[in-house]
Amino acid sequence: MGNLTVHKGTWTLEDRFASPWHYLPVEVPPGTAALRVELSHAGDGAVLDLGCFGPAGFRGWSGGARESFVVAADGATPGYLSGELEPGQWQVVIGLHMIPADGARYRVTAETTAGRVRPDDWLTPGWVAGGGPGGAPDGAVGGVLAGPPAPADRPVPRALPATAGRRWLAGDLHSHTVHSDGAMTVPELAAFAVSRGLDFLAVTDHNTVSQHAELPAAAARYGITLVPGQEVTTAYGHAGVLGDTGWIDFRRHPDCWLDDASAGGGLMSVNHPIAGPVSWMHPMRRRPPLVEVWHWSWLDLSWTTPLSWWQAWAPDAVPVGGSDWHRPGSDAPLGTPTTWVEADLEAGSGSGAGSGAAGPDAILDALRAGRVTISAGRDGPVLLRQDDELVAVGADGLVLAGPEGGYRRVRGDLARFPGAPGYHLLRTPAGAAVSLTP
Repeated sequence: MGNLTVHKGTWTLEDRFASPWHYLPVEVPPGTAALRVELSHAGDGAVLDLGCFGPAGFRGWSGGARESFVVAADGATPGYLSGELEPGQWQVVIGLHMIPADGARYRVTAETTAGRVRPDDWLTPGWVAGGGPGGAPDGAVGGVLAGPPAPADRPVPRALPATAGRRWLAGDLHSHTVHSDGAMTVPELAAFAVSRGLDFLAVTDHNTVSQHAELPAAAARYGITLVPGQEVTTAYGHAGVLGDTGWIDFRRHPDCWLDDASAGGGLMSVNHPIAGPVSWMHPMRRRPPLVEVWHWSWLDLSWTTPLSWWQAWAPDAVPVGGSDWHRPGSDAPLGTPTTWVEADLEAGSGSGAGSGAAGPDAILDALRAGRVTISAGRDGPVLLRQDDELVAVGADGLVLAGPEGGYRRVRGDLARFPGAPGYHLLRTPAGAAVSLTP
């Protein structure tokens, strides 16, 4: 038997004004093997987020994607970190994302148990093994959820003109799994990315790093580079942090996110800066090194709004793209747009990369150096820099545009132009952007 803790009441607008996050204490006695938390709430329009901290710090976050979770010694609900439960006072975190005028009634129950937990008797769906002393649950292989077989018809990699010792790799820097509000497991997403012809993919679940433990095995199984990442998510904007930086505390100021990302050897981007209710509104003392200029919410590629924001906010920031993939039918297809990086293959395959592929560090190094270009899709026209030239690939009949005009017609499937400074675009004659290079 374990302990049962119940918190209930009504969250008000005044509570939301005082703080976006509120903490409900739960006492975890010595010898506890697992903690289960359930949230229920009522109120038209209410949106409550859910997370958890132990005495030693962060143990998980699922935002508004779940209303229950389990943390245990040998596994956890996706979004949460498995491992021994340190005794003492834990905190269930409730994020007051949206509170109606008449408030939101809530009830939180937290139950602990000293006995080993099995996936079929106490756990929420999607349980992921932590490889602890209890072993992996049914459906898990090597400490991660089993996934589909590797695609048999993987598209052939594109061979774009590149500097000696490097290769242009196709990827997507913004995607989600069941570890936050996505529909796919890490193995399913890796297999899907391979079927889309991608060489690398950043897995950037909201406000958590629980997905990171699964990336190396999935990358090796499917032959794709999976870059650890997280999307630091608040009501005033989202930031992408790429790299194995450790968990970034979304409750702190974005300047702290940038400091922590840099200290951990990672890179931070402002995600979808112009995107309706999730546009970027945070002030910052310094600018992050990346900015997600091309996001699926750039609905009309003849608009110059994202480019205008980039030039006003941080023209020296390296532009990147992201599909923000969650599930079929809700976002742009994975790899749309495609972010290309000219990676140094001499860096080796690294942790979690497929045979002969660049590792996550090689992807980050290319981004850091600005060896980047973006295209509307993996198989379409691409504009890139090589030495002192601009090279347009598969762009016959399109228009090359410089930062202040200077339009040139592209003729042939491989056209070279003097490499003038500033960002350049490939456009259709009607003005829609097809590829962007800094």
